[in-house]
Amino acid sequence: MQRRLSLVAHQGLNRLAAREHAWLERLNGVRLPGWEVGLLRLASRLGDGMFWYALMLALLVRHGGEALPAVLHMIVAGLAGTLLYKWLKGATERPRPYQACPSICCLTAPLDRFSFPSGHTLHAVVFSLVATAYYPALGWLVWPFTALVALSRLVLGLHYVSDVAVGAVLGGTIAALTLAL
Repeated sequence: MQRRLSLVAHQGLNRLAAREHAWLERLNGVRLPGWEVGLLRLASRLGDGMFWYALMLALLVRHGGEALPAVLHMIVAGLAGTLLYKWLKGATERPRPYQACPSICCLTAPLDRFSFPSGHTLHAVVFSLVATAYYPALGWLVWPFTALVALSRLVLGLHYVSDVAVGAVLGGTIAALTLAL
């Protein structure tokens, strides 16, 4: 069953990737000024987790025990996201754009091997939705950062548009489900 899912997903994702190459060639950061590529590299690296861990710590420092439900919720939703995206990456084995298309440059090192879905985008959406559900005033901080993380994954040659879109949808779904509990 797992092998069949992998084969079907792999074929479908390869067809989709062929359509997305032209978009990514236009987005790929090799044509951007160095400071813009640097900003997107920074957003990508902070999106590895450091930004979200710092936010959770800041909530605990600022709000004390009152922030504990929000922080625990972020941790649980983040773990659910990690389990889902790691399973999907292993099941689909979609190569990253720079691996499949020689005209797309990889502008920063990836954390793992496969591209579908974008775990960075999934987690950025999960954490932003959960954080703003508890602390709406954080929206000015987390949503622009989430947009930068999603854009960085495309510009840096690490993900297809569909990887980022599916990551965002999965992140939104996980957040909605955990917030409904």
